[in-house]
Amino acid sequence: MTTTETPDMLRRILDYSSRADPYPLYAELRRTPVARQEDGSYVVSTYRELTDLLHDPHLSSDVRNLSRPMPQGQGDATPAFINMDPPEHDRLRRMAMRHFGPPHTPGLVTGVEPALTSAVGSLIDDFAGKEQIDIVDDFAYPFPVSVICHLLGVPREDEPRFRVWVNGLINSIDYDPKTDPKEKLEKGVQARKDLRQYLGGLLEQRHDRPGDDLLSRMANDDGPDGRMADDDIVSTANLLLIAGHETTVNLITNGMLTLLRHPDVLQRLRDEPGLVVPLVEELLRYEPPVHIIPWRAAYSDITVADTVIPKGSQIMLMLASGSRDQNRFHDPDRFDPDRRDNQHLGFGSGIHLCFGGPLARREAQIALGELVRRLDRPRLVADPPPYRRSPVLRGPIHLHVEQAAG
Repeated sequence: MTTTETPDMLRRILDYSSRADPYPLYAELRRTPVARQEDGSYVVSTYRELTDLLHDPHLSSDVRNLSRPMPQGQGDATPAFINMDPPEHDRLRRMAMRHFGPPHTPGLVTGVEPALTSAVGSLIDDFAGKEQIDIVDDFAYPFPVSVICHLLGVPREDEPRFRVWVNGLINSIDYDPKTDPKEKLEKGVQARKDLRQYLGGLLEQRHDRPGDDLLSRMANDDGPDGRMADDDIVSTANLLLIAGHETTVNLITNGMLTLLRHPDVLQRLRDEPGLVVPLVEELLRYEPPVHIIPWRAAYSDITVADTVIPKGSQIMLMLASGSRDQNRFHDPDRFDPDRRDNQHLGFGSGIHLCFGGPLARREAQIALGELVRRLDRPRLVADPPPYRRSPVLRGPIHLHVEQAAG
C-alpha cells in the first residue's frame, strides 16, 4: 500500500513563513505517518516509524544509493562518515572517536569544563551595563565556536573567514532546484571547496608540527585501524567544525527563548541549578536544533507503516515531528523539564547518533545555567524573533533580550 500526502503540507513546512512555529503543521503531517510526494520521495513524521528507520540497515546514508541524483555539488570531495554506510562508516567513526570521547579519551568533555565555564563567564561579563543584548551574536555563537576551535586546533582569529563558508554551506543544505536560484547551490559548492582547502592547509602544518589538538591527533595516530587518510581527516574536521557549533548555537538560543516564554521554569532553574540536566533533555525534544534529516536512501524495497517504499527512494526524516508525537509523549506540546522516559530524537538515533552530543549537552547546560543565574530580569524584545532561513537547522538568527540596567 502507498499513501500520498498533498505536497502542499511539506511545502508549507519548508516555507520560511512557517519557521517560527512549524509544530501545528507537523501534527497535521503525522496523520499520514509515511507520505509519498509527487517527486517520488517519502516523508516520515511519526516517532515509531522514525526510530525503526534510524535503526534499519536497509536505510542508506550514501547519496550513491539514491535512484534520483541530488544536486549536492560535492564533486569528487570525500564525504564525511555521516554520509557513509557500514563498514566504512563504522571504521572512520571509530577512528575519530578515539580522540573525541570514550573509551580512549573519556575525559575530553569533563576536561574542558573549566574552559567552558570561563568562556561563558567572560561573555556574560561583557553584558554589564547593556540594557539590550543579542543572545545569538553576543553569546550563543561565540561560545561554541571558541570551544570547537580550541579542540580542533583552528585559530580563533580565522573565525570570520570560516563563518562565511559555513553560512554558505548551511544555506545550501535544503537547496531545491525547482524553487531556489542556482546561485544558492553555487555558493554552497564554493564554500565547501574553500573550507576544505583551508582545513587541508592546517592539516599539513600538523603533520610537520603536531600539537595537542584533534587535528594533530588524527594526523599522527596509528591506531588499531591504521592511520586515517588525509582526505578523511579533512572531511571529519569539516564535519566537527560545522556541527560542533551550528547545532549548539541553536540549542542554546532555543533554550533561552523557551525559558523566557516559561518564566516559572526560568525561576525554578535559578532556584534549582541541578534542574538544568533534565531541562536540556526536554529542550532537545521540545525545541531541537535539528528538525529534519533531508534524505536517506532505501537500499531495497522496505515497508514502513504498511507503505512500500521502493529501492532507491529518497526518504525525509522529520525528527522534530517525531519528538512531538502524541502517541509516544504525553502532552507533547507542553514544555516539561520533569518529563520521564524522554527518549527524544534531538540527536537522532542508531549508528548516526550525534557524534558530539555529550559536548553539546554540557555546553548547553553550562550556558543556560549561567545565563539564568546572572541575567537581571531578562525579557524578550520581540516574540517570535527572526529565524534562520533553514528548516533543517532551525533556530533564531537573532534573539534580542532586555535586562535591567545597572
